[in-house]
Amino acid sequence: MLLISVTSSHGPTAFSGSAKNTMSLVSGPGRGGVSKGGVPDELKLVVDKHVRYIQSLDTRQDELEYWLTEHLRLNGVYWGLTALHLLGHPEGLPRDATIDFVLSCQHENGGFGAAPGHDAHMLYTVSAVQILATIHAVEELDRRGKAGKAKVGQYIAGLQDRKTGSFAGDEWGETDTRFLFGAFNALSLLHLLSLVDVPKAVAHVHACANFDGGYGVGPGAESHAGQIYTCVGALAIAGRLDLVDRDRLGGWLSERQLLNGGLNGRPEKLEDVCYSWWVMSSLAMIDRLHWIDGDKLIQFILRCQDPEQGGIADRPGDMVDVFHTVFGVAGLSLLGFPGLAAVDPIYCMPKAITSRILSN
Repeated sequence: MLLISVTSSHGPTAFSGSAKNTMSLVSGPGRGGVSKGGVPDELKLVVDKHVRYIQSLDTRQDELEYWLTEHLRLNGVYWGLTALHLLGHPEGLPRDATIDFVLSCQHENGGFGAAPGHDAHMLYTVSAVQILATIHAVEELDRRGKAGKAKVGQYIAGLQDRKTGSFAGDEWGETDTRFLFGAFNALSLLHLLSLVDVPKAVAHVHACANFDGGYGVGPGAESHAGQIYTCVGALAIAGRLDLVDRDRLGGWLSERQLLNGGLNGRPEKLEDVCYSWWVMSSLAMIDRLHWIDGDKLIQFILRCQDPEQGGIADRPGDMVDVFHTVFGVAGLSLLGFPGLAAVDPIYCMPKAITSRILSN
C-alpha cells in the first residue's frame, strides 16, 4: 500500500493512495458538543479542526470499524472531499491519489463498487462521477479507466426499467427513487442524460407523490425527507419542478423543525444533522427555504460539532463521523453561513463546480 504524506496549511496527514483504501467511515473519537470548557457563549464553526479531522480518517486502519465500513469507502471519499471544498480547502486531499483510488473501484462494465473488489452499484457510481467532476478529472475515465465515460453512461442507463421509468441499484433489481435521482445526477454531470427515458422517469417520480406533498421510495410509500430530496432533485434536473405542489410540500418540510432547532426526516422522529441537508435542499429547490428558522438550525448544527477534535455528529453528545460532517457543513452553506463556499442544492457539490460543468 502506498501511503502518501500530504502537507497543507494544516500540517501533514496520511492519505492512502493505493487501490486498497482511502477514506474511513470510523465514527469518533470525538463527540458533538463536547468541550472541556463547556459550551461557549458564541458558537463558531471550527473550520481548521474539521479539515484536520477529515484528513486524519485514513490513519485509523487498526480499528475494526475501519474494515466493517469498507462498503462505504467510495461514498466516504465523496463526503470528505465535498466537505473540504465547502470549507474552503479543496487541496485537503491529494488529487492524484484520489483519482487512483476512484479508478481502482471501476469495473469493465463501466460501474463502480464501494472499494476495489466490491460489486458495481448505482450509488457508488454516482459518488465516483461526483468526485471526478469535483476535482476536474472526468477525462481520466477515457484516459486510464477500465471503461470510458460513454461506458459509465451505458452502465447507468442499463439500470432503467423502460416500462416503468424507475431505476435499479444494480443487476439484482432493487428499485428506489434514490437510484433514479442518482442516475439523473451522474448522467447530467457527464452530459449523457439523453441515454435514458427522462419523461418516463419523471412520470415515475410523479407517481410517488403523496397527499401531504411529499414523496416516498416508490408509489404509495410513506413520505420521507431523504426521498423527497431525491424526487425533487430529479425533477429539478429534468426541468419539471412544475409538477411539485410547492406550498403543500413546503409546509410538510417546514414542520420537520423541532423546538431545539434541529430537523427530523418524518413525523415523531428525533432531530438529526443530516436532515439539515435533505430537508433544506428540497426547500431551496422549491424556493421555500425561508419557511424554517435558519438561526435556530445554525445553532443546532454548531452544537453538534466536536470543538476540540473536529467533526460533526447527528446530535449533541453522539460520536462525530464524516457523513454528518458533510451534511452539517452543506446545511450551513445553504443558510449562507459566513466563510463557506456555496453548495448546489440539487447536486450537493460546490455551486461553482456544477455551474462550470453544466454550462459547457
